Amino acid sequence: MRARPALVILTVLVWVFVHAGMVQSAEAPWADRAAYIPKLEKNLKENITAFWLSKSLDRTNGGYTINFGPKGEPKGPGTKMIVTQARTVWLFSRVARAGYGGPEHLQAAEHGYRFLKEKMWDVKHGGFYWEVDASGDQKLKARKHLYGQAFGLYALSEYYLASKKKEVLDFAIRLFNVLESKSHDKTYAGYLEFFNEDWTPPPASETPYMGGGTSALKLMNTHLHLLEAMTTFYRASKLPLARERLLELIDIESNAVVRKGLGACTDKYERDWTPRLEGEFARVSYGHDLENIWLLVDACNAAGIANHPFLDLYRALFDYSMKHGYDPEKGGFYDSGAFNQTADRRSKIWWVEAEAIVSALYMHRLTGDAKYLAVFAKTYDFIDKYQTDWENGEWHATITPEGEALGDKAQIWKAGYHNGRAMIESLEILKAMK
Repeated sequence: MRARPALVILTVLVWVFVHAGMVQSAEAPWADRAAYIPKLEKNLKENITAFWLSKSLDRTNGGYTINFGPKGEPKGPGTKMIVTQARTVWLFSRVARAGYGGPEHLQAAEHGYRFLKEKMWDVKHGGFYWEVDASGDQKLKARKHLYGQAFGLYALSEYYLASKKKEVLDFAIRLFNVLESKSHDKTYAGYLEFFNEDWTPPPASETPYMGGGTSALKLMNTHLHLLEAMTTFYRASKLPLARERLLELIDIESNAVVRKGLGACTDKYERDWTPRLEGEFARVSYGHDLENIWLLVDACNAAGIANHPFLDLYRALFDYSMKHGYDPEKGGFYDSGAFNQTADRRSKIWWVEAEAIVSALYMHRLTGDAKYLAVFAKTYDFIDKYQTDWENGEWHATITPEGEALGDKAQIWKAGYHNGRAMIESLEILKAMK
């Protein structure tokens, strides 16, 4: 029997696509996987974790010193802010639990945990202060912001999973209960964001501690980090109410913050989730959208619900960021851009690149589409060549469009959580590939 011409052409095309790396068959593992695993392990162990373990532990005051210049040089004791103090507890805990560290990393997590509990926790009103001085004795910013509380919950939950200490889980549950009683929005869902020290609402005109989350506004960004925190807290506690809040946050991050006609997320909302799109609010942060994809996947896995009903959303978010914010020549994603326009803030920020590689691997695992492997590989190659400071440790904060490395290695908004987590998550997926 003669082969049909169309069938012959189709067979040839499939052979070409497979051998060109455009399709990954189940029988043909991604050949580059074995090359990337040692690269990421080296980055995690020798670059990221080694930097923080050797430099950050404040043996005098407790907690972590997070104040180092572009070459990792000390810049003084600095202050201690809940976000990066908690992120560093999380990092050491996660490294230990993932098997990339030893007892010294668990001890480093305990060191930071004690500072959170003894110096940054508000014994009278509950919740964590935003910022204290290096000693922890002076409250510099005592108001409560849910962005900071989210990282407190994330850190406590991860440290419990790593240490199995009941007192840590009890502390996490105590924080969860404070957030439930003081800030959960029972009318419109989600969480109110900004409070006085005693959890009373400040005037709407008061300047918050981080961008835009006033007592009158909700942020996609804050709820994104509440989502990751609740995911880990539910895994740690298995509380039914934690699962309810996790499902609620999944709804918010997969629906309320998504502009359906745009295929991307925006950040600012009224209390009832009416979007604020005026002026600078009409922008897309590619890093947050890419991070949102894989955090939603992980949250659904933790809650025991299927991800496939969300696949169209995940593809839309990734495609939008690729279309407007991806650098196909050098790899990596730019910072942000106006709606449906090519990115106009074209620096590459360390955390954006970190979240991009995780998101790409999650998308490949869900879909089998090799285009995500190509994005992962090209973006990690950029990270390895430009973003990682192999001489001084850690990652450069920013790479300008001209290729210049800028920024401190550590400051109150920059610790080892984004890039450390990216290495661990990516390695888990790469090692599980068949």
